[in-house]
Amino acid sequence: MEYLLGLDIGTSAVKALLLSTKGDVVGSFTTEYPFFTPRPGWSEQNPEDMWQATVEAIRGVLKKFNVQGEAILGIGLSGQMHSSVFLDEQKNVIRPAILWNDVRTSAECRYIEDKVGGQVLLEEVCNPVLEGFTLPKLVWLRNHEPENFAKVRYLVLPKDYVRFRLTGNLQMEVSDAAGMLMMNVREQIWSEPVLRALDLSSEILPPIVQSGEVAGQISSAVAEATGLRIGTPVVGGGADNACGAVGSGVVKPGRGMVSLGTSGVLLAHLAEPRLITHGTVHMFNSCIPNQFYMMGVMLSAGLSLSWVRRQLGLESESYDALTQRAATAPPGSRGLVFLPYLTGERTPHGDANARGTFVGLSATHGQAELLRSVLEGVAFALCDSVELLRSAGWEGTAIRALGGGAKSALWKEIIASATGLALEEINVDEGPGLGAAILAGVGAGVYKDVVEASDSIISVTKVVEPNPEWRQTYQELYGVYKDLYPALKPAYDRLVAFS
Repeated sequence: MEYLLGLDIGTSAVKALLLSTKGDVVGSFTTEYPFFTPRPGWSEQNPEDMWQATVEAIRGVLKKFNVQGEAILGIGLSGQMHSSVFLDEQKNVIRPAILWNDVRTSAECRYIEDKVGGQVLLEEVCNPVLEGFTLPKLVWLRNHEPENFAKVRYLVLPKDYVRFRLTGNLQMEVSDAAGMLMMNVREQIWSEPVLRALDLSSEILPPIVQSGEVAGQISSAVAEATGLRIGTPVVGGGADNACGAVGSGVVKPGRGMVSLGTSGVLLAHLAEPRLITHGTVHMFNSCIPNQFYMMGVMLSAGLSLSWVRRQLGLESESYDALTQRAATAPPGSRGLVFLPYLTGERTPHGDANARGTFVGLSATHGQAELLRSVLEGVAFALCDSVELLRSAGWEGTAIRALGGGAKSALWKEIIASATGLALEEINVDEGPGLGAAILAGVGAGVYKDVVEASDSIISVTKVVEPNPEWRQTYQELYGVYKDLYPALKPAYDRLVAFS
């Protein structure tokens, strides 16, 4: 039997996934590695740890499933977006990578907005300037570590660095490059207007390759270290969310997905780039050539449920037991509304000062209402993203449900009823690793293109429709929810001084 290998370079681990050329997920092997917080708000990682974990994960998955390296036809990579790997002239790492969840760059964000201008940013990179993106990290390095900035010859993202270690070729893949704030998203070239305004050179940015394009081959040294075959093709791969879309079948206009992990992501595939001038949403290149996706992100989805579970002293109960308890409360939680801004919020407010809030709390409310209101608050936050996607022209009627939170039947019915979208369950929930393996199949010639490959592997197994009675309640309550943030915003800003 022959296989495809997907490598997902995450924030805490590398996951190696085997996909048979018949389209069956064989299994995976995960190797963890640390990240560091040297100061409050900082988040860093050693790129060498990423590489060593990749080698271990490859060796582990081949051994676990008794697969010989000669049976791997192609390799694809997915990776954490935005995180910066700085390399010198000899392509050696200069300092630890600054990660996507690092928030040290607020001053640099304001500087970029001032120097480049909002209209140029919108036209060129199609995204707002946020602390997590790559460009502010480069400006921070220039401002705070000039000795390291002077050494920078190349800037890449984690999965592109790992691909360089696999093949010896240094390139940037297009869907990941779109998240750096340095690439013209429409033209897929490095944005000279943005870089010139900041006195930065595009020479530090490697050539751009497509997601399913062969970007190199496994070197002899890597073959010896991993057990792979010399010359095995390695494709460009994709950003984690872009690969997640491929791995869930969101590869055509009208399709969308919701991922309920610690954070929550609502993603929709678009044939053309659509710009939103209100609300913090992201517009990136997809893994389908010359197509795009728009994405809303809420920072505390599953985190909100785990937080309330801990605060109520229910850590000994399973999440199934929690949602069963929540189901005993009526829709609307007897007038209790939860704003899930425990770690600030990305979409639609882009406000690091926002905080989690219960509104309407009374002595009649118990654990069931508290739990259900948290589930409903997350659903309302996703409604904010749906509204923005609708305003961009997305016309989907269903979204595919992924992640740990999607295992809850109650939460899926709440989200379907609040958003008015059917939630589709699919036959496999492997996300980015599967998407990376599918892209490898395209590059290796196993599949004609990404759409054909994804649709041949991913299928819908069940559909959760909106509950009509709940839908009416949630439409009314969502109106209350939307009014709360602007009313509370001044208080949030004042309360920061006490945190």
